[in-house]
Amino acid sequence: MHIERVPVEVPTRAPTGRTACYVVGDDGALLVDPPALDERIERYLDDVEHVAVTHHHPDHVGSVADYAEAADAAVWCRYGRERGFRDATGAIPDHTFREGTTIPTGDGDVTVRETPGHAPEHVAFEAGDDLLSGDLAVAAGSVVVGDPEGDVRAYLTSLRRVIAMAPGRLYPSHGPVIEDVRGTCERLITHRLDRERRVLAAVESGNRTVADILDFAYEKDLTGVRDLAGATVRAHLWKLHHEGRIEWDGARADPT
Repeated sequence: MHIERVPVEVPTRAPTGRTACYVVGDDGALLVDPPALDERIERYLDDVEHVAVTHHHPDHVGSVADYAEAADAAVWCRYGRERGFRDATGAIPDHTFREGTTIPTGDGDVTVRETPGHAPEHVAFEAGDDLLSGDLAVAAGSVVVGDPEGDVRAYLTSLRRVIAMAPGRLYPSHGPVIEDVRGTCERLITHRLDRERRVLAAVESGNRTVADILDFAYEKDLTGVRDLAGATVRAHLWKLHHEGRIEWDGARADPT
């Protein structure tokens, strides 16, 4: 199945400064995650019949309404998330999807795969042997899984699910196409569990504020990303709490 990748410069906390938009199919195509107006995307609009997003974060949805109208395309969103989708995109969905829903293109069906964790509504799109994976994975570095939207347990489950699916490649929203799917997912799982161990060790060492846990759990300079790291710590604390390994009520929520 033909996949066209268009990295678009857009305000984003991702290190690349760009979010990749994808056009799936040569005709009757599916447009995924149009983040901003870009003439390279507009070249494909005559072929676009469907528009969908992996999740609702601003750097993924900025031009959904514009391009859906310009292409007279059907708009899809996650079932049960219609209000959030409208608020994020300004577009009214024509159809909803859930796990296993197929979206037709001229090259064949694209299948929705639920991959929550980075965001509760996060999905990936299976196109032939490949997977458009949104913010599930990156070739280098890690993905933010931060409170209140992020769910570390769901994220780890999604990564393990993708390993079991064994797609040929991942087409992420940030950074290059991922050829080593298993290796990348396993690296991200290991990174998350290592961070969890450091957060737990911080708590067991007597740290009782997010700020203190943050300083204990991270050895690198957090200039410019301290808020994201704090949100990640809180997500790990919630996971540990739900597993009965610590007591956490969210009251110590603001890193300083």
